[in-house]
Amino acid sequence: MDTSFSAEDLAFRDEVRAFFAEAYDDDLQARLADKATFREAVIDWQRRLHDKGWIAPNWPKAHGGAEWTPTQNFIYETERAAAGVRDVVPFGLKMVGPVIYTFGNDEQKERFLPRILRSEDWWCQGYSEPGAGSDLAALKTRAERDGDDYVVNGAKIWTTYAQYADWIFCLVRTSNEGKKQNGISFLLIDMHSPGIKVNPIVSIDNHHSLNEVEFNNVRVPVANLIGEEHKGWTYAKALLAHERTSIAGVADSKRALAEVQHFAAREQNGGRFLIDDPLFQQRLSDIEIELMALEYTELRVLASVAAGGAPGAESSLLKIKGTEIQQAIQELRMELAGYYQGVLPTELAQEVLGHSFGSDARQAFMYGRAATIYGGSNEVQKNIIAKAVLGL
Repeated sequence: MDTSFSAEDLAFRDEVRAFFAEAYDDDLQARLADKATFREAVIDWQRRLHDKGWIAPNWPKAHGGAEWTPTQNFIYETERAAAGVRDVVPFGLKMVGPVIYTFGNDEQKERFLPRILRSEDWWCQGYSEPGAGSDLAALKTRAERDGDDYVVNGAKIWTTYAQYADWIFCLVRTSNEGKKQNGISFLLIDMHSPGIKVNPIVSIDNHHSLNEVEFNNVRVPVANLIGEEHKGWTYAKALLAHERTSIAGVADSKRALAEVQHFAAREQNGGRFLIDDPLFQQRLSDIEIELMALEYTELRVLASVAAGGAPGAESSLLKIKGTEIQQAIQELRMELAGYYQGVLPTELAQEVLGHSFGSDARQAFMYGRAATIYGGSNEVQKNIIAKAVLGL
């Protein structure tokens, strides 16, 4: 694998940097940080990417994507993370969009793909269910055929950004015959349909991004079924492979580790800077080595996908190591912030006391505990590797 950049690659890197400097302006960042304007700001940012032609870098050009090379993807993600630019909301662009253009019919492609690209529809994911844990095939949400509609009853949980969503892509049970994986279908559901209720879940970091979604006799046109009835498990596995690859978060971990190094060179412990402490140095070096190895593994997977392949068991490996590294960095940030990671603004002190990153470190650590669970728990990923790679 050639790791050197060509003149064209370097020119592309300069173009990415210039675009971020201009398009990701202070006003946009302020609106993204405000709960009242967050949804509109995300859509605004994604439409700026769309106007640039960069909203779907991995989509085929035939469906409106940029069809970037692995090197272009690597450069973009590296520069995005280094500049502190937020990623796109993945559910439409990175998850259901590829499922639709791969397994959907022509009418579904014409109806949904342009709207996903232009961020006219906000999507969320309906996979996990109350009480089902990581056993996705144990889902109980039913979709019963009634003429030209399915009638859907059940509930989904941990549904990120359901409070903003226009559509949800759902795994639903359409049959109880045979293996439990065989009776699952992949359905697109309008979130504005009668009978849908969204219940907010405030997570341990005191943020509201998660939700429970209830379905009570929700009527969904049969035309919204992706592919064949009872074949949804096949489409779900394809989606999860891509999701787990992106969960690795190499570029964002590199930025987070650089921030740890930056602040460790300024924080003293026992009369010396933390960056000079041998034990701290060792932990930092261990993470940096594992992150570098993960980065090259991700590049190999991207190169394989670009050559016409698809991520398989490698996506599970990326998910396991990527989330473990994220948590290790979050633990270092917590230790670096020390006592100040717990100090929040009060009526008497409107500004956060101590380190500027202290509160963020605490919140990232708390929410980050879920990283080894969502997208399929790491224990499940180890079973996948044992079966697919080791033949156990």
